[in-house]
Amino acid sequence: MSTETGVHLSWGACSHRGARRTLNEDAFLAGRSVFFVADGMGGHEAGEVASSTAIDALRPLGAQAAVSPEDIRVRLAEAQDGVRAISTAPGRGAGTTITGVVVAEQEGVPYWLVVNVGDSRTYHLSDGVLEQVSVDHSEVQELIDAGLLTAAQAQVHPRRHVVTRALGSALAPQADYWYIPIRTQDRFLICSDGLTGELSDGRISEILLAQHDPQHAAELLVNEAITAGGRDNITVLVIDATGLRQDTDGGSTTPRDGDGLADEDTLPREIQLQMGDVS
Repeated sequence: MSTETGVHLSWGACSHRGARRTLNEDAFLAGRSVFFVADGMGGHEAGEVASSTAIDALRPLGAQAAVSPEDIRVRLAEAQDGVRAISTAPGRGAGTTITGVVVAEQEGVPYWLVVNVGDSRTYHLSDGVLEQVSVDHSEVQELIDAGLLTAAQAQVHPRRHVVTRALGSALAPQADYWYIPIRTQDRFLICSDGLTGELSDGRISEILLAQHDPQHAAELLVNEAITAGGRDNITVLVIDATGLRQDTDGGSTTPRDGDGLADEDTLPREIQLQMGDVS
């Protein structure tokens, strides 16, 4: 598919409840030049509503000829208000992560604009190297940054699912933004932590490099995460820059809905504090 900025994209999408959940609390947006994944939290149906609310607030960005950080800030503020208004059980608050990428412009030159709140992730694959662009807003990431925890230890830490920023928190969260120049053959991966909790970055990179078709890549990543345990909902978007100002085959999305156990629930830190789960 060609965007108004002259960038030509193809993409694939796959979402599954995982092996242990009864609901899929993830939601995603994939189309034109706007790609986001939201991982809802809050228990029962609150997480599902929260992620859908955030995605719906961002959906109008797809109709814009060009998207700026200010456009995204406006939409995230709307998402924040919408998630805050969700009715939840006492002691539980609805919340959601949001991460993704849009095609934006700076002085007429197209760029990737990466956006992140929470611990869902956006990766960039270029020249055969996979790099995590987003920085996790999580307690374990804070411990890693402080030199108190290794990345391997973080994978099994009891508070690995506690996020420090999320839409729906009492204080409106600050989103992180990055501009990345667009190059033909770039590939982006956007995913909820149901993928990264099961597969290493090395294995994710292997699959992305081996699978040329973005839809096949998304489906294989989700299927491998389920086989590895599937303890959480898993959502994957794979976006390719197939050309600049030339025709391509277009994009595709194939959502895979599913219906598990809440042992891998992501929680905003403030909600865990309300519940008395303080270490």
